[in-house]
Amino acid sequence: MYCGDRKIENPIRWAMVGGGNGSQIGYIHRSAALRDFNFALVAGAFDIDPARGKAFGELLHVSPERCYPDYQTMFAEESRRPDGIEAVTIATPNNMHYAVCKAALEAGLHVVCEKPLCFTAAQADELAALAKEKNRVVGVTYGYAGHQMIEQARQMIKNGDLGQIRVINMSFAFGGYNERIEDTVPSAKWRFDPAKAGPSFALGDVGTHPLFIIETMIPDMRIGKLLCTKRAFVEGRQLEDNAFVIMELEGSDSVQAGAQVYCWASSINCGARHYHKIRVVGSKASIEWDDERPNQMSYEVEGEPVRILERGAGYLYDEARIEDRIGGGHAEGLFEAWSNLYRRFALAMTGADRSEYGDFWYPDVKAGAQGVRWIEKCVESADSGSVWVRFDA
Repeated sequence: MYCGDRKIENPIRWAMVGGGNGSQIGYIHRSAALRDFNFALVAGAFDIDPARGKAFGELLHVSPERCYPDYQTMFAEESRRPDGIEAVTIATPNNMHYAVCKAALEAGLHVVCEKPLCFTAAQADELAALAKEKNRVVGVTYGYAGHQMIEQARQMIKNGDLGQIRVINMSFAFGGYNERIEDTVPSAKWRFDPAKAGPSFALGDVGTHPLFIIETMIPDMRIGKLLCTKRAFVEGRQLEDNAFVIMELEGSDSVQAGAQVYCWASSINCGARHYHKIRVVGSKASIEWDDERPNQMSYEVEGEPVRILERGAGYLYDEARIEDRIGGGHAEGLFEAWSNLYRRFALAMTGADRSEYGDFWYPDVKAGAQGVRWIEKCVESADSGSVWVRFDA
């Protein structure tokens, strides 16, 4: 059950806004999109400096005349071509996401956008409505969700292997910004500037990743209320570098009413490379996943030995093996996870047959909007003295 074969008849003509030379995430977007032959990179506005962007695009074998100085020019010029772009990835600083996504949708393009989708819930709702009106797909790159063991967790919870969910403990707490690296690292500097990053750093940059993963694992999860405390420990920062969030969930088929969720989002966890872990505790059993060991997941039943489930193994649910790329025993990593998401984006964009998936999902515009709303509510709680706030209020 190996994937990697082409799933659509013709590759989607694809462009990028941002993601140029020096970008932290440009390369993984290109690698993921191009791996399964579902996308073809034919144009781009890769850099705020037009000359630099054109030179970089030519290195990627993009025709010079299709390396544009800005996204507005690209959308206009490509709309006039019979072979114009059909989809665009937005890999820019956060402050451009809303404007570029809106312009792309208005131009009739499918979109893959870095998170956060935008700055406010009102903007997110506007983009969701526009995507529906234009019948266009908006995918958001919560890349870690593409790991196979996340799908295994989803199926285990769906089939009742854990019982009703009671407690979730999740963290994304790395240590790389423990000092003011933004003074010397340009790609870090904008992340603490509210005008470019938005109302949050730690919550928006890393906290939304485990949030989307648990929403993928537990599709009927609903947040009732939350409480957040946040602060900047490194002097001079305008946005938080550390935050804690407690959430209380509403009841559902999978979730016991009043289930509790704890989230630690941080960039000052000294010595930690990622510390991106998720533990889901049910009434029958618990599971735990660590993104630095993404090919395994622990499955723990009270009174029994701990089981370590392995990616690609025959005992996994079929849905967890659909996107197996190399077979069990071989390590797969983040590039494979992103490729799985781009594969799902392509299938969604083309309306292709999804029957092989059955339980088909991808991080869509609604997921992006949910992340923006979560950030907004966390900031509201923290700025109000760390009080409980209703999530849907």
